[in-house]
Amino acid sequence: GTLVLEDGTRLRGVSFGSEETVAGELVFTTGMVGYPETLTDPSYAKQIVVMTYPIVGNYGVPDGEELDTLGLSANFESDRIHPAGVIVA
Repeated sequence: GTLVLEDGTRLRGVSFGSEETVAGELVFTTGMVGYPETLTDPSYAKQIVVMTYPIVGNYGVPDGEELDTLGLSANFESDRIHPAGVIVA
């Protein structure tokens, strides 16, 4: 795939998952863990999230049915993925 910036800069990479054209503000996270929480966080809606830590995905996805003491999801921020796109750098 190719990331095209507003100034015309083109950055090529290897695509995986869904391949479709998306647009959005490019933001980044440097977290070593917590990518399920990042992907389900509504504050990332319509943004393209760059995850800079290279072991993203190495520890699997936590149980989506687990609840905390308030009855809220213990591992996710909402019930769906919000970013328009994800880049693993």
